Amino acid sequence: MRPTFLPFAAPSIGEEEIAEVVDTLRSGWLTTGPKVGRFEEEFAARVRAQHAVAVNSCTAALHLALEAVGIKRDDEVITSPMTFAATGEVIHYFGARPVFVDIDPVTMSIDPALLAATITRCRRPKAIIPVHVAGLACDMDPIAAIARQHGLKIIEDAAHAFPTRYKGRMIGAIGDVTCFSFYSTKTITTGEGGMATTDDPAIAERMRMMSLHGISKNAWTRYEAGGSWYYEILSPGFKYNMTDLAAALGLAQLKKADQFLARRQAIARRYTEAFAALADCLETPPDAPADSQHSWHLYVIKLRLDRLNVDRDQFITELKAARIGVSVHFIPLHMHPYYRETYGYRPEDFPRAREVYRRIISLPIYPSMTDADVESVIDAVTAVCRSHAK
Repeated sequence: MRPTFLPFAAPSIGEEEIAEVVDTLRSGWLTTGPKVGRFEEEFAARVRAQHAVAVNSCTAALHLALEAVGIKRDDEVITSPMTFAATGEVIHYFGARPVFVDIDPVTMSIDPALLAATITRCRRPKAIIPVHVAGLACDMDPIAAIARQHGLKIIEDAAHAFPTRYKGRMIGAIGDVTCFSFYSTKTITTGEGGMATTDDPAIAERMRMMSLHGISKNAWTRYEAGGSWYYEILSPGFKYNMTDLAAALGLAQLKKADQFLARRQAIARRYTEAFAALADCLETPPDAPADSQHSWHLYVIKLRLDRLNVDRDQFITELKAARIGVSVHFIPLHMHPYYRETYGYRPEDFPRAREVYRRIISLPIYPSMTDADVESVIDAVTAVCRSHAK
C-alpha cells in the first residue's frame, strides 16, 4: 500500500506559470486585457480555428454558443446523456429541451447510428452537442453529415478534448462552435476558465459581445489610452469574461501542452499494457485510430461485473482504502432527479449509458504523476481484481 494518498487529479504548475502571473500582477491589468487577447490568438492558432473567445468556464462557452446560434424556448437540442451537468443545464437556460441519444458502449460518445432516428422524432430540433468523452473524439463525419441534412448547428463539448485530433483535424475547427474547459483538472488549466472557437466571424462577435453584458466593442478598450468612455448595450448579456490573471496561467500552460500530452500518453500506454493481464476482470479504454489523437484527459476502465463478486462502488471503496483516488465519469444525466422529474426520462430509456455507468472507474492520469505513482495504481487495481475474481 502507498504511504500517502494519491489524488485523482492535480494541476501541473511550475515556475513559468508563477512568473507569468506575477508579471500580470505587476502590470496592473488584472481583468480582461492584453493577456486574454494573446491567449485567444495562441489558442486559436493551436487548434487551427479562425476565432477564439476566452470566458470564465466551459459552461459559459456552451451557453454563449447556443445563444449565438439562436436557440429559443421550446427548441430541442440533441446531446449525450453521458456527460457532466453543464451540457444539459445550458439547454435548460433557454427553456429548450435536451434530447438524448444513447452512446456507443466502447467510446461512451453519441452513437451516430442512433442519431438520425432520434432527430426524426423531434418536433423542433435546432442543434446537436456531441461530447468528446475522456479526450477521444466523437465520430464527427457521420454526425456532421446528419446535422447538415437536418439543418442543425453543431456545438462541440470539448471540455476533455485538448489537444485532440479527429482524422488529422484538430478538435476546435470542425463544428460551428467548439467549447473547451480549463478547469483545474483539465489537460491545461487557468484555474477556472474556458474557450470557444469558431470559423464564423459573426458567431465569434456575438459571443464576445454577450460575454460582457451585451456591451458594444468599446467595452473592451475603454480603459486603454486610446479608448473611449462611451459604450452601448446592444443586448442583455452575461458576465462571462476571462481575466488576465487566468489567461496568464493559460499562456504558460499552452506552451507545455505537448509535454503534458506526452506524459499522459505514456501513463495511458503503461496502464493498458499492465491491465492486459486483467482482461478477465476489466476492459481498457480505446486509443484513437492512427489518423487521430486522444488527449487522455481521463483513463476510464470498465469492470466486467459478471466476473467479479463485488460491484463498482465496492471496487472504488477498496481502491480508496489502498490510498488511490479515483472518480466516475459520469452519472448519466437522464438518471438524475431533475431530468426524471422535469422531462420524464427513465433510467432504462438509454440502456447503454446506464449499463456502462455501473461499470466505469476513472483512474488517476496527470503529468505530475511519477512512475512509482503509476505502478501503485496498477498494483491496487490488480489486487482488488485478483481478490474478487469469481
